[in-house]
Amino acid sequence: MTNLWKALTRRKTEDVNEGESQLARVLNLFDLTALGVGSTLGLGVYVLAGQVAYNIAGPAVTISFLIAAIASAFAGICYAEFAARVPKAGSAYVYSYVTIGEFVAFTIGWNLILEYVIGTASVARGLSGYFDSLINNDMSKALNESMHIDVDFLGDYPDFLSFGMVLLLAGILAFGAKESSFLNNIFTTVNLVTIAIVLVAGAMNANVDNWRIPEKDVPEGFGTGGFMPFGIAGVMAGAAKCFYGFVGFDCIATTGEEAINPKRNIPLSIVVSLIIIFLSYFGVSTVLTMMLPYYLQDKDAPFPHAFDSVEWYTIKWIVTIGAVFALCTSLLGAMFPLPRILYAMGKDGILFKKLSTVNSYTKTPLLATIVSGIFASIMAMLFNLDQLVDMMSIGTLLAYTIVAICVLVLRYQDEEMTKLVSVKAPNVIRQFFNGNSFREPNSMTSSITKVGIVVFAIFCLVWCFLQKVFDLDSTGGIVALSLVGAVLILICVVIGMQPVSTIELTFKVPLVPFVPCLSVFANLYLMFQLDLNTWIRFLVWIVIGYVIYFCYGMRNSTQISRSRNHAEVAASALQNQGQHVNPGFEPDCKVENGRLPPPYEFSEKL
Repeated sequence: MTNLWKALTRRKTEDVNEGESQLARVLNLFDLTALGVGSTLGLGVYVLAGQVAYNIAGPAVTISFLIAAIASAFAGICYAEFAARVPKAGSAYVYSYVTIGEFVAFTIGWNLILEYVIGTASVARGLSGYFDSLINNDMSKALNESMHIDVDFLGDYPDFLSFGMVLLLAGILAFGAKESSFLNNIFTTVNLVTIAIVLVAGAMNANVDNWRIPEKDVPEGFGTGGFMPFGIAGVMAGAAKCFYGFVGFDCIATTGEEAINPKRNIPLSIVVSLIIIFLSYFGVSTVLTMMLPYYLQDKDAPFPHAFDSVEWYTIKWIVTIGAVFALCTSLLGAMFPLPRILYAMGKDGILFKKLSTVNSYTKTPLLATIVSGIFASIMAMLFNLDQLVDMMSIGTLLAYTIVAICVLVLRYQDEEMTKLVSVKAPNVIRQFFNGNSFREPNSMTSSITKVGIVVFAIFCLVWCFLQKVFDLDSTGGIVALSLVGAVLILICVVIGMQPVSTIELTFKVPLVPFVPCLSVFANLYLMFQLDLNTWIRFLVWIVIGYVIYFCYGMRNSTQISRSRNHAEVAASALQNQGQHVNPGFEPDCKVENGRLPPPYEFSEKL
């Protein structure tokens, strides 16, 4: 049982015999920012604003986007700090492997695979549907009549266009990161130009009166009129939906081994891309709700409908063409990280090692790209993704939560793991508010922080559960939520009183621990908004992954050989110097022929 626990919690270290990454470092700050903007600012900017305004938030959709942007920014700056700490391919997977352990890392990596596969397939299906609508749905009618599929969880017909588009994209990605990034830059530039045209044309047709429509003029079922027709509840419900419009920027963090100067450029590009994305959403939702009353919006294609209503047909077609480019960009951004995750997991041995093969000509993980392309293209062709879209969110939110927790663990961790202090009850209680006046992290303060983080997450879950059970207007609900909220604040204060690591980084999350704690709370709250069927499908996917991990990954993990290499180098150095093994080793451990017995664990410093 002890060996199993050690295997599940072993953390990734650099191999002393491992060479430089084989991936080519070719992506500059502009490339990375364009990748983040392109993968996030896709169909959402042309659909999401109208959809949320129509019957969820009204003109207050602008506030919903602001709240969603703040929640995304919490996650974004946590990603930025990790990019400064761990500039490796793999995103949240690598971050959790370095800080928490292999089992949690596999869970995150497996979730990210699901997120990017479904993201790629759903965007491809959406792009296919957009093309179909331009030709009066002739393609879908013909395929539905000749090749109808009568299965509940599959699509009505095989979508060969989306199948072909994903395979074509996989070919482009396999050709090289710089080449695919160049194509993404073009698509993203066209997308931003289209949004600029929409903002200017929309502003010229804006009417502020559409934000203050009296209740008597509002059709039944569309709230009370005015700026906030559905109240605060509508704004928050809209924010939960708008949050998914910001999903995608994390693909920047997967480029750690292909970015030029990753410790500087990745954090900067994450922050810049989030600002661009928010300004685009905020501007688009503002002009859209001012052009046309919220209850007259078209949920599926709001801008073509809005420009039709003001008889600006030229702008309508410009927006239509821009939407096609936006979808192409989203498709590229959704699939770009997928082979990198497979590459990172294959390289670490917890997925099949062949996936980490880098082609000598293209300098890309060729097999991982081909496998991911085939997987995503089959899903795009066969599956009806309406019920699976929520699964994208659950994987993303879990990844965001883990990254925020990792920031807290690392910020309050004893880097050298050597500062041992007396752990007695009075000392521990006094240390809750740093009564021992420690200035650097030690074993006690690190443990208090880790326990505090776990307790904080548990009370977040309790708060979310109570919020579902109680009516927010009832006295019992207010008292219960207030008490749990007070406990959450107290835990944050206790964590904040502990001494922090003094390690220098190019970017650090401000206001720690409050920003990461808010990120954890917001992500868990949004996960509670997902339905039961989504959780069931998610658990099925997780079970499949765990079968692979326990049958293959745990035994083939390259961290086993990394630990052995560290041990051999340390033992050889000590033998050459004629010294005894230091306290980091087991006391009864003997050096034999320059090697140490394999069961022993060694610290990362060795």
